[in-house]
Order: sequence, then structure tokens, then C-alpha cells
Amino acid sequence: MTSVLEASLIVNIDIVIPVATPYPPAHMSQPPIFAFENLALQQGGGWLFQDIDLFIGARDRLALIGRNGAGKTTLMKLVAGSVEADKGTRVVVPGTNIVMLEQDPDVTSFDRLVDFAIHGEKGPPEYAVRAIADQLGINLDREAKTASGGEKRRAAICRALASEPDLLLLDEPTNHLDLAAIEWLEDWLTRYRGAFMVISHDRTFLTRLTRQTFWLDRGLLRRNEIGFGGYDAWTERVYAEDARNADRLDAKLKIEAHWLERGVTARRKRNQGRLAKLWEMRAARAAMIGPQGTAKLAAASDDSKTKTVINAEGIGKRFGDRTIIKDFTLRIQRGDRIGIVGANGTGKTTLIRILTGETQPDSGSITLSPTLTGIVIDQQRKLLTPEKRVRDVLADGSDWIDVRGVRKHVQGYLKEFLFDPALIEARIGSLSGGEQSRILLAREFAREANLLVLDEPTNDLDLETLDLLQEVIADYDGTVLIVSHDRDFLDRTVTLTLGLDGSGHVDIIAGGYADWEAKRDKRDKPTAKKVDKAAARPEVSSDTAPAKRVKLTYKDQRDYDLLPSRIAEIDAEVAAAETEISEPTLYTKNPARFAELTAKTEKLRAEKDAAEERWLELAMMVEEAAT
Repeated sequence: MTSVLEASLIVNIDIVIPVATPYPPAHMSQPPIFAFENLALQQGGGWLFQDIDLFIGARDRLALIGRNGAGKTTLMKLVAGSVEADKGTRVVVPGTNIVMLEQDPDVTSFDRLVDFAIHGEKGPPEYAVRAIADQLGINLDREAKTASGGEKRRAAICRALASEPDLLLLDEPTNHLDLAAIEWLEDWLTRYRGAFMVISHDRTFLTRLTRQTFWLDRGLLRRNEIGFGGYDAWTERVYAEDARNADRLDAKLKIEAHWLERGVTARRKRNQGRLAKLWEMRAARAAMIGPQGTAKLAAASDDSKTKTVINAEGIGKRFGDRTIIKDFTLRIQRGDRIGIVGANGTGKTTLIRILTGETQPDSGSITLSPTLTGIVIDQQRKLLTPEKRVRDVLADGSDWIDVRGVRKHVQGYLKEFLFDPALIEARIGSLSGGEQSRILLAREFAREANLLVLDEPTNDLDLETLDLLQEVIADYDGTVLIVSHDRDFLDRTVTLTLGLDGSGHVDIIAGGYADWEAKRDKRDKPTAKKVDKAAARPEVSSDTAPAKRVKLTYKDQRDYDLLPSRIAEIDAEVAAAETEISEPTLYTKNPARFAELTAKTEKLRAEKDAAEERWLELAMMVEEAAT
């Protein structure tokens, strides 16, 4: 017989069950394939979270959102089964294959990347891994120990996707990926028939893919049947309700509520003003761009704010037989925020080095202002040593720090970057990757400089820190050069985008990533031309049978013409339904309406999937008919 003491120690149970478990109907419209009930985990001297109920359906597309340090990665590892909970019941439907893509895959014990991708008793077959590798553009025979961060991430993606998961757990999947790889992954996940849960700072990625949201906040896990596109509105309503509740309590809680409103709602209102200012700056910059795509500027006046800080004239750069940059001309003014985009290997780093004077061009000239002083924040975080304290990194062990000429107390400065002031004595190695990135940003933004170079600054940052980084960049007096694959971040930050396509040509676009993408799509879109039919008709020899041409039926042509507008209508209907579903009190006040809307959105999404597949088939037929 089990003693009371023995019974008290049985707190974490893994169960595989043959039937679906009961679940709150507000959470999903289909039975779950995974559940965790009464989940709790201790960290340090307290609970990271307690009494969490988590359910995942067979087709869920979940965004897992929360601040750095809230426990998002830990929660994902609990779902994967690689970390054990202190309390709770973990329930998995039999046959469910759960696969996790970790943020930093360890490949050091393998000779080649392919060995890492297929290792283990349950490792995927090599042919499946290599098939995905071909699409992602990675050589898996590369020596593992010399592989870059992007190559390691691609190898991990190959392993995860080739494992045929029923539930796919993705921890910052877009880190170290270029835009082409991110778009490929988006396309794969759009067609994927299983469930996935994703942690990401990439707003565009989350908005395009997710349909439900987990929000891990202050030890609580909230779920809403909306994608990330409705997250901001939902959290504002929750914060407002929290503030109203706190208003009924004591003065201390009122102060906390005031900080909550100032730190979230007010910040978003402030960002709207900054975005309006950004549009004005883009319009002014667009007026300087000539028809050949080179940024022109009138003679600088005595006002230092209008002086050219970097002047590139006819720049060219080659490595061997390969042209990296050709005939590139640009004048960069003080205050410009310039984004540099393109696939890996197109020359972004080379362009940055030329613009900052680190590398000399093969042809043309580069002139830097003699007063230009720069700060480079790179991906490697070389300034952070694990054994150092936060105080050591920020202020060389002092209590005070000079922030661009203004003396501030270190603890007060920490609060400006969303840190608890008590963290001042913490070791760098004890911080999460996102917290370390935030410390580095705080250190570098304190320095006196008029040129800031950011190399993938959004990696490992949570969404709230990204908002803060956008604010700091907007208030920065100097010039900013940003290399990033975060499309939303660029759209919210830069006034000018330099787009590299690998041929040596550099697009110069007033605006952000979306503006560059629009120009690229327009340029790549084939235009109809009138041709002489006789001249265009190919000669066919008597012994060669003519190729069979595809002809669209009346119904095919009608579907091809009408489906795009129907897909847009579906998107609008889903957005309207998600807005109503996101109302926090809807389920308690009107559960029937909640169930109706949830079923409706699932039906609409299924219709959209079918419509998109049908249109793609027809588009291929149209293309064949045109050849």
C-alpha cells in the first residue's frame, strides 16, 4: 500500500491515452492531441508558473507570446517532454509525434551536418532530410564544427520537418535565416497539416501563420482563438481590465496599474506618433531619389543636420569572378535610417563594410565625414562574458553610467530597458539570450556616437523589447545602418531600404521592406506584349509531334478570375470573427455565440485552404497555356 509520503511525491505524471481528454470548449473546436493539466514548475526560490492548463488541437497554429524570462522556452520544453514539471499531468494521444526545433541546436559532437540531422533512434531518413535541404539551399555534407549559425539552423529545420511531426514546436525558427528561407518556411507551414506552436519575435511571420495565441504573462497562461494579428488589441483590453481591478485596491497597486498603462498602452500611442513621423521622413527621402535609383542631395548647408555623412560614388566590388556590387551611388545624410536586405551571400556585409570604411571598393570612391564615430552591434555578442555582472558590463563596476553625456544611476538606467533594478548584481551567464541582447543594447546606446550599425539586432528579443528598440532608434540623433531579415521591424524603423539580389545591383527604395518587396514583385511580374503570331510560332519538323497545350474550360477560367476576390473576402470575414472572439467576456456571457464563431472561423479557413490550392493549380494551367 502506498504511504502518504510516497503519494505526496507523485506530482508529475505522463499519460498516453486512447481517447481525447475533456477540455474547455472555449479553447478549441476539436479534440486535443496534447494536454497538460495543473502544470507547475519551480525556478530558483519560487514558482515560474503554477496551475496552468494547456491544450493543443490537431490543427492548431499557436503563437506563444511573453516577455524574455517569462518561461516560453521552458514551457515549450515541458510540452516536448525534455523537461519535467514539478507538478501536473501530461497527456498525449497515442501515436502523436512531437518534434521540437530548438533555438540553438548543438552540432558539436557530429562530423557533418547530415549526421546531426539524422541522428538518434527516431531520426528521420537521410533521403527525406536531403530533399528538404535541397529546397532550403544547404549543403548537409558541410563540416559541422565550422558551420555558421544559419547553416546549423537550416540543418535543424531539415531534421524537424523530415521527422513528420504531428505537433511541431518552433523556438525562434527565423533566427539566422535569410528572407528566402523564411518565406520558404512560411510556405511549408501554410501547407502543413499538423499542429504547431511557435515562439518568435518576427511579427510578419506570426501574423501570416498563426490562428490561436498563448500569452504567458506574470505566471499565467491565457489562450485566445485569434492569431497574432489580434494580439495587441487583446492584450490592451486585458491590461485595461487589470488596471481597473487594481484601481479598487491599495495605493501601491494603483501605482503599478499606472506603470502598466504607461508602459503598454501609452507606449503604443506614442509609437503611432513616431510612425507618422517616419512616413514624413520617407516622403522627404523619396523626393531625393532620382529616376536611376540613386539618392541625390543638394549642396549641404551649414546646418549639421543636413550634411552628408557618407558619400558613395560609382562603387564596385568583386571577389574573383563574382561581382558583389556594381555602379552603386548613394549619399547618406545624418539622421537616415537605412535597412539592408537580401538573401545570405548577396553582399550585405560587404556593403556595410564599404559604407563604414572598413573595406575599400575596387572601383568608385567612398567619402566619410571626418566627425563620423560609429558603434557596431553584431550578432556574436562578443562584449558579453558569462562570469561578468550586469553592473560590470554597463558601468565597469560603478554605480553610475554616462548616457550620451548625461550621468545616470545604473539601476535607473536598467528600468529604461525593462529590467528589474535588482538584476544589477546578476551574472551575464544567468540571463536568457533575449536579456543578454537587451543588456548589450543598453550598453551601446549609452555611448556617444553618430553612426549606429545593427547586425540582426532583433534576434532573441521579445516583442516588448522590439517596441523599445524602435523607440530608441526613432529618438537617436545619428545615422543608423540596419542589416535585418525582420520585415515588420524594417517597415517600422527605416526611411531607406537597400535591396541586394546577388547580381551586384542594389535597389535604393524610399521606405521599408514592404516597399522594396512591392517594387521587386512589380519588376519580376511578366508583362503582356503584342507579337506577330506567325513570327512567334515555332517551327515543327515533320517527325516531331506538336506539344499538347492546356486549355481552360469556362469553369476553370471563371474560378481563376473570381477566387482571388473570394480569398480576400474570407480573410475579411475571419478577421471580423476573430475580433469578436477576442472580447474577453464573450465566452462567459454568450458561450453559444463563441462556439458559433469558432466553428465559423474553422470552416472559413478550410474554405480558404481549398481555394488557394485550386487557384494555384489553375495558375499553373494558365502558365502552361501561355507557353
